[in-house]
Amino acid sequence: MSENDVGQTKEITEVPVAWEALEDGFENNAPEVHSYLHFDTGEVIRIVDGVADPAMHTRIMNDSRYLRIDPVSSREQYRWMERFIATVEDEDLRRRLNIAIDGKGAFRRFKDALMSHPVDRERWFAFRSERLRACMEAWLLAHGIKAVERPTWHVPSADELTVEAETPAKPEAKAAPESVDAPSVAAPVEGDRQRLHALVDALPSAEVETAAAFLEFLGERRRVAKPRVTKPRAAPSAAAPSPSIPRAAEGK
Repeated sequence: MSENDVGQTKEITEVPVAWEALEDGFENNAPEVHSYLHFDTGEVIRIVDGVADPAMHTRIMNDSRYLRIDPVSSREQYRWMERFIATVEDEDLRRRLNIAIDGKGAFRRFKDALMSHPVDRERWFAFRSERLRACMEAWLLAHGIKAVERPTWHVPSADELTVEAETPAKPEAKAAPESVDAPSVAAPVEGDRQRLHALVDALPSAEVETAAAFLEFLGERRRVAKPRVTKPRAAPSAAAPSPSIPRAAEGK
């Protein structure tokens, strides 16, 4: 079987690759930095020795859903700088770039030399991105990964929020009339009950008895009858006859 036949029969996995994070993983070749691509989400996770938990790193290394990213070597990225310098038309800048990449710290000095030349600086970023993308596509193909479009989240603009706020709400269907005994605060009360249950569940066992006693106290206080209010009697009408006094009592 030829190599082409092997490539045709290899199972292809579609992954919503996060390109910018993957590009950063390919570019950063520091020995203490380890990057992994997650097969399900396409996200790139970075593990830094001395910062991340070693147990977590071991767990990720043994998880088949994570694929270790092989960054581009420093030697290859150095060749990219050499090839870019050959395309620079400004002789003075080309000379300074050649001096910058001589010796240790070449990458930092190279970027510093481009700071005062924004056009060539942007050309360098595009030049490097093209080569990084070619390396990433070859790496994905070698591992049977097909990059697909990532799901996008729509973030409403200020104008959209303003229009939505100014749009009158549609009238809701009239609900059945509520009875006197069923107040409209039933839904909030039910929410408070659920929140109370959650708080009780979160209490330490040593405090459950205290909380129960307090709730019983509230219940007892609720059951205490309110003082009865006696309605004042109506004043006697002026037309009503006064009670008669027995004549026997008059003489006394």
